[in-house]
Amino acid sequence: MTQTQPEPDTAALLALAEEAARAAGRLIVDDRPDGMVEITATKSSITDIVTAMDKAAERLLTEHIRAVRPDDGFLGEEGADEAGSSGVTWVIDPIDGTVNYLYRLAPYAVSVGVRVGGAVVAGAVVNPVSGEVWTARRGHGAWLDGRPIHVNDPQPLAMALVATGFGYGSERRARQAQVLTTVLPRVRDVRRMGSASLDLCALACGRIDGYYERGLKPWDLAAGGLIATEAGAIVGGLAGRPADEDLVVAAPPGLFEELEALLRPLGADRD
Repeated sequence: MTQTQPEPDTAALLALAEEAARAAGRLIVDDRPDGMVEITATKSSITDIVTAMDKAAERLLTEHIRAVRPDDGFLGEEGADEAGSSGVTWVIDPIDGTVNYLYRLAPYAVSVGVRVGGAVVAGAVVNPVSGEVWTARRGHGAWLDGRPIHVNDPQPLAMALVATGFGYGSERRARQAQVLTTVLPRVRDVRRMGSASLDLCALACGRIDGYYERGLKPWDLAAGGLIATEAGAIVGGLAGRPADEDLVVAAPPGLFEELEALLRPLGADRD
């Protein structure tokens, strides 16, 4: 007889996610070397870099969580990939916004999502520069520094401040620029901050009205996507498809439909 796993305590999972993310945030700020951060490798292209601090922060996250929950799995940007036996997987991005971090630009974050089966049930995103912490539990809402947050009331598309991001490969970036030439005249303005998790958190607390981006990995989307959803956003893809690496569109109900309808004929989910 197959033994089923007990239902996880999402409050405890969230507390551990926040604790681990805060610790990693302290590490990447307090232990940052003077001058330029050491680049240890490239990922998909020469502009997609890995720093020594990325690796150190991911190691801290996995060790911190494993000390409490040794049977859980991990999926991380810098190589953590373990199935685990508990049914719980930690989806982690040790520095979301590595290029910003390299250049000492403020928008970068530590993102820790907790997935049970196929669903993210808890997540924490820490901005270690501002000290802000966004958190969410599935079905229980989203918070910024412990205060409940909600997306803005939907704006007409022409009055919406929309964030986006760009991939690292030159062909994808060129295609995304083509899409942007149609989007930009149709909205209030566009922001490109360089950290997907912080874009989604900005949506969740009303600092922007909408967001779209192609190419997000699971660790880019896990925590931030849950936070935006629990704050009242629709987070999806085009034509009823789920949000995934092809495209993420996120906005309040009403604006989501307008933004999705703008992006769909542009083929924003294709290179």
